[in-house]
Amino acid sequence: MKTYKLLIAFGLWVGVACWVTAQSTKQGLVFDALTKEPLPGVTLMWPDGKSGVVTDASGRFLLPANFTKLVVSAVGYRRQEVAVTAGQSVRIALEPAVEDLQTVVVTGNREAALRTETPMAISKLSPKLIDETKPTSIYEVINKTPGVLMVNLNNEQHMMAIRQPMTTNAYFLYLEDGVPIRPMGVFNHNALLEMNQFTVSSIEVVKGPVSSLYGPEAVGGAVNFITQRPTAVPTVRVGIQADQWGYQRLQVGAGARQGKFGIYLGGFVSRQRNSWLASSDYDKASYFARLEYAFTPSTRLTGTFSYNDYDSQTSGSVDSTAFFARQYASTTDFTYRKTRSVRSRLTLEHTWKAGSSGVSAQSFLTAFVRNNSIGQNPTYSIRWVSGASTATGQINSNDFRSYGFIAQHTQPLNFLNSKLIVGATLDLSPNTYYAYQTDLAAELRPDKKSVLKYTQLRERPDIQLANYQADIHNTAAYLQYDLEPLRKLHLSAGLRYDRMAFDYTNALDNSSGGKAYSQATPKLGATYDLGNGKGLYASYSQGFSPPALTSVFLKRTTPTASGDLFYYNLQPAQFNNVEIGGWASLLNNKVYVDGALYQMNGTNELLNIRQPDNSFDYQSAGRTRHRGVELGVTYRPSKQVFFRFGGTHAVHQFVEFTLSQRQTDAVQNVNGKDMPSAPRTLWNTEVSYYPTWLKNFRTSVEWQHVSGWYQNQINTVSYGGYDFANVRVGYQWKGIELFSNVLNVTNALFATNATRGNNATDRTTYTPAAPRTFVVGIQYSFSGK
Repeated sequence: MKTYKLLIAFGLWVGVACWVTAQSTKQGLVFDALTKEPLPGVTLMWPDGKSGVVTDASGRFLLPANFTKLVVSAVGYRRQEVAVTAGQSVRIALEPAVEDLQTVVVTGNREAALRTETPMAISKLSPKLIDETKPTSIYEVINKTPGVLMVNLNNEQHMMAIRQPMTTNAYFLYLEDGVPIRPMGVFNHNALLEMNQFTVSSIEVVKGPVSSLYGPEAVGGAVNFITQRPTAVPTVRVGIQADQWGYQRLQVGAGARQGKFGIYLGGFVSRQRNSWLASSDYDKASYFARLEYAFTPSTRLTGTFSYNDYDSQTSGSVDSTAFFARQYASTTDFTYRKTRSVRSRLTLEHTWKAGSSGVSAQSFLTAFVRNNSIGQNPTYSIRWVSGASTATGQINSNDFRSYGFIAQHTQPLNFLNSKLIVGATLDLSPNTYYAYQTDLAAELRPDKKSVLKYTQLRERPDIQLANYQADIHNTAAYLQYDLEPLRKLHLSAGLRYDRMAFDYTNALDNSSGGKAYSQATPKLGATYDLGNGKGLYASYSQGFSPPALTSVFLKRTTPTASGDLFYYNLQPAQFNNVEIGGWASLLNNKVYVDGALYQMNGTNELLNIRQPDNSFDYQSAGRTRHRGVELGVTYRPSKQVFFRFGGTHAVHQFVEFTLSQRQTDAVQNVNGKDMPSAPRTLWNTEVSYYPTWLKNFRTSVEWQHVSGWYQNQINTVSYGGYDFANVRVGYQWKGIELFSNVLNVTNALFATNATRGNNATDRTTYTPAAPRTFVVGIQYSFSGK
């Protein structure tokens, strides 16, 4: 049925595209040659070099009466000369300059700005990079960002590591067109399951705290998915992908514009059956629509709608015996994760008439709604004591609805080329959660130290582990002031105040009440243009992350000395970040280098400490330190070769963290030790080749390196890390593209996650990575005129 829906939508959009193709216009139009999205703010100069026009928000411009050519230029695109005939309309497709650091980003301050004028470490993953990667899962793209590791847990499940160890903590903010995809307090490390990667045009990744603009949870970083806009010319894309492990995907996208109205629709259905990892079947259906209407060239209305349906078995991790023997038999065949999500937003934008400063003020108001449910029988909740023949698990459900808005106004000022940004957010999210126990039987291996298989005996709804309702009220106000006291010096200062409050009813202890967390987070930053494509920046920023509600209301394994069975007194984690960085264009713009050096100090980080029964107890980590260097390099010696490197070397350590206050225990604290799951070095590098002797052919080789890490807090056991390589090829002929991705081409044996508790009887659990995988696909793309 899901496939039929996609095919019906495809047929409708073919009709729309053909109808719009038949229409004509006398205006000029500039658009992206790859995405076909209209390009605003493009400069078109007439032959005299002194006069010209700039495209509007729809990429359009008016043609003068007499001219023979145009010189077209835009930030992030190759300069182009276009010969035209007077009086006739013209279509101009600009080729992106993917190696250019002077790209426009929106995540830095919620509006278009030059990356090199944004005093923070920010990376943009271009449409070209995403298109050539042809990812089956979004981590294949995000891991190309310097300093970022999205940990693949299989079936699109994941953790994240951005200026943090590999963690499930709420230290990362995931956004879709600048709107958080989840409300504060309901973070889930698997939230990107709910994204439609086929309709993502580009991705912007900010590293370090951006809480002063985007709010709590934007501590390690923020990942903003910029969705595909309606195309300037009618387009249709349809394709299929598959691999030898039972993965299949059908995807469709189409867009068009007519007059003031534009629309884009895209989606895919995917499934996996009988994979290399037992009990890992899954299905996903993801649909997306975006509509735009321009009341005037200065006033625009944008609406988006996203629906995602995900249903997966969760095979979990394996023990050392199975891992090193490459016997990827799951210890469970009953665990699952089911996610349903609906997101919609409506944004009204207005550009005001330019004042005396010559720069226009801008305003937007976004109203949004979310409806989300997660039901699961997770493998991570299984509690088993070494040698026991029984165990327990849990079934839980986490549901929320959201209603809210984001408002922002940017006002240029006639003083030192300055501008003031003010904004506010309001988010009301009723949230319900319950969890109850399941009884399991554990079939042991002969050594009695690990489990061969769990069997679910019965559900125990009479043994409740959590049962609460909470109305979450998130409110915030923020401002930012930018100015240029000197011609090449750009300063930025910001401040945001957040208040997260919730009224709750906890059925387990028959309590009710309210709780609130509030915080003011400042930032200061500066960029300095050294000239000739070189510059420096420095910044100071703060961030904080309140505990997730599931942390607060889960029943403790053992009560505190005061008898508290819940985590009502958990404190927000707070961070202070200082960094310096810079960028440089070298060798006649063939080489671009950008880098950052940072130190982030944290207090009250919330960590899961594994207990003897494999459950976890939440503890605040006292004080931590995160420091590192990040480096990105691109090199394009010719049109045929493109080289990219992105990496980091970082140290994540406990400064002060008490494990036990009993003098009889061998370890009282882990002060000065590395945090677990914190590889010190990682990089991703790639060489792409586009031969002139075979037009429209491409190939690339990618190498991912992740160094070793300690598996526990006391640093007694480590995992050696891993290296693997991917090879991608593609060939396009008359709109038909054939491609193949060979992932883990050397068939390396490695685990993307390996952890162990602090107890001597604990054993390492491994999340195995896929063996060599051959992904093949075909995609047809149609573009009108």
